[in-house]
Amino acid sequence: MVTRGYRAAWAGMILFGLYTVFALFFFRDPARTIPGAGSDVVSPADGRVVAIEDLDSTPYYNGPCRRISIFMSPFNVHVNRAPVQGIVTKILYQPGGYINAMRPEASEHNESNAIWMQTPYGPVTVRQISGAIARRIVCRAGIGQTLERGQKFGMIKLGSRTELYLPAGTELCVKMNDKVRAGSSIVARFSK
Repeated sequence: MVTRGYRAAWAGMILFGLYTVFALFFFRDPARTIPGAGSDVVSPADGRVVAIEDLDSTPYYNGPCRRISIFMSPFNVHVNRAPVQGIVTKILYQPGGYINAMRPEASEHNESNAIWMQTPYGPVTVRQISGAIARRIVCRAGIGQTLERGQKFGMIKLGSRTELYLPAGTELCVKMNDKVRAGSSIVARFSK
C-alpha cells in the first residue's frame, strides 16, 4: 500500500512539474531588438506567414489594402507587438468560434480583436484571432494611446492567427511560409 501511495505522489509531482515547465515555456517573453527605420513594418507576431493578399474591401480597413496573415503555433512566443508607430483610433472585439487558425475561414468566424492605428504612412490594422486551442485574447492597448514600433500590446494564449492590414501597394519584405518574429522581423516597408 505504501508503494502505491509513493507512486501516486511521484506521478503527481512529475505531472505538476511538466505543467510548470510548459507554462513557463508558453508564457516566455524574450527581449527583442527592434530593427529598421520608421518606414519599416515589423511583424506583430511570432509564427509563419500563411497568407498574403491584396483586398479590395474588408471590414478591418477603409478601402483597398494588403493583408499579411501569420499563424502562431502553441510553440511560438505569443506576445503581440505593434508593427509601426501610431495612435490607436479604434478597437473592436468580436466574439466567435474556435476554428483551426491555419484555415482561411478562421479569419471570418473566430473570436477576434482588431486594433486600428493612424500612422504617418496611412492607416494600419492589427487583428488578433483565436484558434482551435486558444481561448483568450489579451489586448492592453487603449484608444488614443500612441504605440511605438515593436511595443508589446497584448497576447493570444495558445495557437492562433494574427493579421496585419496595410495600405495597398505597401512593399512586401516576406513571402509565403517565411518564419517571422514579433518586433524583430521586417515584413513590409512603406513608400517614403
